[in-house]
Amino acid sequence: MSYALVLKTLFIVFPLGMAYGAASDFFTLTIPNRLVLALLAGFVVMVPLVGMDLETVALHGAASAIVLSCAFAFFAFGWVGGGDAKFAAVIALWLGWSHVLDFVLASAIFGGLLTLIVLIFRGKMLPAFALRQAWVFRLHDPNAGVPYGIALAAAALIVYPHTIWISMAIG
Repeated sequence: MSYALVLKTLFIVFPLGMAYGAASDFFTLTIPNRLVLALLAGFVVMVPLVGMDLETVALHGAASAIVLSCAFAFFAFGWVGGGDAKFAAVIALWLGWSHVLDFVLASAIFGGLLTLIVLIFRGKMLPAFALRQAWVFRLHDPNAGVPYGIALAAAALIVYPHTIWISMAIG
């Protein structure tokens, strides 16, 4: 397999991770730690393959650390889950310093819309056959959280085409 093919294949790791994270959060209201670790490992593998310099890696790490700090403060207040906080941090690692603000703003917009949709859904009476589905029951439960990983993944996928990864993949 050629280097270019390996590199282009690795560029889909992030979008696939976003899809898996969103689906997992939707159906189970959890984002697996193994996904966060896989995305972290994917980033570590990609850095030398694309020849990212140490300063850029440090800026990506700083973006991740800031997002992690803020997200865990949100977790402490009960506004997001711990999986969401870790997921947001690893997304920020991939997107980097120059795109983290776009990611955070898009996450807030998508998260607000998602929350409204979930609240409307939870306000509706569902037929008994729908509530027999465990994932529907979890999602409909007014005491359950909002699957914010969906908003995080959507925001990440909106920002991802503007990152260094895509410019290298097509360049």
